[in-house]
Amino acid sequence: MTVLLATSIPAGFASSSQTSLQEVSEALTCQCGCGLTVANCNHPQCEFSVPAREQIEKMIAQGMGRDRIIGVFRARYGEKILSAPTSEGFNLLAWSIPFVAVFVGCFIIFGAISRWRARTNESEESGLSLDDPELKQRLQREIQGER
Repeated sequence: MTVLLATSIPAGFASSSQTSLQEVSEALTCQCGCGLTVANCNHPQCEFSVPAREQIEKMIAQGMGRDRIIGVFRARYGEKILSAPTSEGFNLLAWSIPFVAVFVGCFIIFGAISRWRARTNESEESGLSLDDPELKQRLQREIQGER
């Protein structure tokens, strides 16, 4: 029993490190127009996903790893083949700019609000409030004098 358990553990670790068809085909988008991954394409006789799965199986049999297989498809079909964008170059910039813009926008809004509050506080401290009866009388006298 102990020998069986000891021999099954390394086999389990070896199979988990090996690349699987499902793992690679989930990372690639089918090019038939369905918008799904190669693994999930719902066309039984798809002219792209069926040959792609066969090609992936051959590459795995040759000992190629996941990244290398995806690299081969990426070189052939470009970025559109990837089911998820890479986090490098322009893609990184395109994903980060909206978050930076929201952060800068919030910073500008909070700055404007704090300046507006500071000006309101300054006018209240200087005694120039429209609730001041003296100011209202003075304003009324000036308005009547101009007429």
